[in-house]
Amino acid sequence: MSELQHYLQLGAVGAFCGVQIAYFLTFMLDAYFFTRPVNWVDPEEARSLSPEQLPRIVLFYPVLRELEATMRTTLTSLAQLDYPRNRYSVVAIPNGSDTPTVAALRRLQGEFDFLQIIEVPATSHRSWQVVWDAWERTQKAYWWHEGKHAHNRDLPPKKTRQLIYAFYQLAQRFAPGTDFLVNYIDADSCPPRDHFMAAAAGMRHYDVLQAQNIAGNLNASMAASWHAFDHMAWDGSKYPHLSANGSHPFWVLGKGLFFRASDLVELGGFHPWITIEDPEVGMRFWTNGKRLGIISNPLIEEVPLTLAHGITQRKRWVAGFFQSLGSPLARMGMSPIDRIKAWLNFLPCLSLSLNSIGLPLGIWASADHLLGNGTVPGWALLLSLLNLCAFGASMTCLYVRTWQRSALVLPRWQDRVWYLLRVNPLFVLVWWLIWLIPIWIGFRMYLRDEGLVWERTEKTDANHGLVRAAASRPAAVLRAVTGSGQSPAMSSRPAEFMAPHLASTIEHPQSNQSAFR
Repeated sequence: MSELQHYLQLGAVGAFCGVQIAYFLTFMLDAYFFTRPVNWVDPEEARSLSPEQLPRIVLFYPVLRELEATMRTTLTSLAQLDYPRNRYSVVAIPNGSDTPTVAALRRLQGEFDFLQIIEVPATSHRSWQVVWDAWERTQKAYWWHEGKHAHNRDLPPKKTRQLIYAFYQLAQRFAPGTDFLVNYIDADSCPPRDHFMAAAAGMRHYDVLQAQNIAGNLNASMAASWHAFDHMAWDGSKYPHLSANGSHPFWVLGKGLFFRASDLVELGGFHPWITIEDPEVGMRFWTNGKRLGIISNPLIEEVPLTLAHGITQRKRWVAGFFQSLGSPLARMGMSPIDRIKAWLNFLPCLSLSLNSIGLPLGIWASADHLLGNGTVPGWALLLSLLNLCAFGASMTCLYVRTWQRSALVLPRWQDRVWYLLRVNPLFVLVWWLIWLIPIWIGFRMYLRDEGLVWERTEKTDANHGLVRAAASRPAAVLRAVTGSGQSPAMSSRPAEFMAPHLASTIEHPQSNQSAFR
């Protein structure tokens, strides 16, 4: 063997050992997460409460250039909510300049009498003053007081800006001492019937609640199957362990979550200068002593149908993760050890591709040993075998959970088998390798401070049949989807609970029309 070949072999063995060590550490991280306790919410606790004891809830519905059909599907699911109608309000928050979406929402108001609308104006409009004043009063809104965006009113045009405006407009109009729960969902999110009842129960024990999510279009395309598997592995598996009796920093998932309005005001609302608001606001709540509860009954959403749209969505997630885990951690007051724990939430995403590299290398090392070559040292071979066993065990558990959770949206066992075939280990390893693309793009976006303009994920009304058709057959389908066959316990009156507390109407700056009807 030449000297060059010798050094190449040493380099290859060193790379193999490095990958196997890193791969082993990812399984140790999994072990850490899965040994954290889960703080589950029991929605049945709310059944003993009288309607007057149930908390008031405002569900914000931020939308941007959405299909009317997609919004109709979501509103159909909201019409089935098992909660007194006079104890909640559904408020759509389109941009005032998004005239097609506003027009579609106005038409939908004729079908759904509970729907209210706040049109979000440009930040130069005088109605934004309530936001600037609120941020001035709390140092928890650290982005307003320090850093390169301090006192910058030109907030980037995205979902976070819409949530900020709508929340503070309503919060200022409640009578002193009056509180309500803040909930928001995406354009395609379809909550289960007991979504609000779970919130009423959970807020008796926790400060923040997060419902799990599941894709309703699991088998719509191969790309959709892979994208949906991300939610199976994270939302439906590891994520609940972030509750951890309050011992671990948590993120929220950007939909299906609940805060107390008073807490949100005190802690500064949402950070507008991060691509996605989810990780930062959750960690800020945790840093200030708030505890997380998990709602098991999931929202149904749709995932992108193509790899390109999925990469577009995930690159924004990655950029937001990097942004949230930088200077915001110190500015919100998180200790160094807690910042390390916060980074652990991101490592499963960063390490996905190690499965696609470490597993084949482990198989190669085992075959090499059986052939008697002895290329790799014995300890590295044992480590690779341990990694192979850990991968097999973890994937077995994940597929069992996937089989169980897919029944929520795929009642026929044949469809669930078909889904598992589409996410077989070989295909999933390919998908996890593809994940390197959004990780790289998202990291580059982070370095360039990009991603602050809403680059919406394409919605296609993929859950039309599952949700809208199920509304007319609740006993047959909604029971399978939501785990509940009960009829909604609500009055026929539209949501009006805010009216007594409103000092004035919220006006659209261009049309001068009331945003509440």
